[in-house]
Amino acid sequence: MLKAAVSYSISETKSVRIVQVTDPHLFADPEAQLLGVNTAQSLGAVLNTISAVNYPAHFMLATGDISQDYSIQSYHNFVDAISPLGLPCHYLPGNHDDPRIMNLHMQGPNMFGQKRILAGNWQIIMLDSTVRGRPGGHMSESELALIESAIAAEPERHALLVMHHNPILAGCAWLDQHCMDNGEEFIATVSQYPQVKGLLWGHIHQNIESAHQGPHGLIKLMATPSTCIQFKPKSPYFALDALQPGYRLLELKTDGSILTNVYRVPGETFSPDKDAGGY
Repeated sequence: MLKAAVSYSISETKSVRIVQVTDPHLFADPEAQLLGVNTAQSLGAVLNTISAVNYPAHFMLATGDISQDYSIQSYHNFVDAISPLGLPCHYLPGNHDDPRIMNLHMQGPNMFGQKRILAGNWQIIMLDSTVRGRPGGHMSESELALIESAIAAEPERHALLVMHHNPILAGCAWLDQHCMDNGEEFIATVSQYPQVKGLLWGHIHQNIESAHQGPHGLIKLMATPSTCIQFKPKSPYFALDALQPGYRLLELKTDGSILTNVYRVPGETFSPDKDAGGY
């Protein structure tokens, strides 16, 4: 049975505006660091940048790896950090999250763990690509069934599919070991739906914008930088990038097109430990 969606009262003649944050890797201890970066401070800097830009977003998507230490407090810290923005936040798990703890403690008046969002003439479908105990991902038959039933329920709406793991290779040999292991099949399946206009994810701590030519047109493919450390693109071995923490803004247009840009914290405040041996 298809569960109820969260609905926003946005005219079908208006764009849907979204801010995406991903992979904050928070700890219970707000002073803790991940490879030389204080993740609470870097998330705070990203949120301050979002506030300064004053983009009129309808809601936020948080696409996994909220926690680094699986602690209850790390989820409370995230809720506390984003609350000043006043934006509804829709979240899904990453491989560093405990979904049970996440769902119990990502709580608040503006926090939503539902799988479907209806806004304007769009449907955003929040997918769980995680596999318990593995850093890599997989899109299960139950999630594929959710996509099918959600689109059948709202066939006139464009669809944006959101997940944690990358369904395409990033071009980093070490990182691509931990991609969605059935990504090609997943893209082939969802491209059969003319409603699907975009795929959005985190996990790889870097920016990718490309497209897949499906039988019904181009599907936009988007990976978003982390709010903490960044992985160096095209590296065959583990390597960190000097780029600053970032986030993505999206405008979902009424014609099914997607306008999007990645923005980063200005300056050079956050410098990871590039001599770190692993992640």
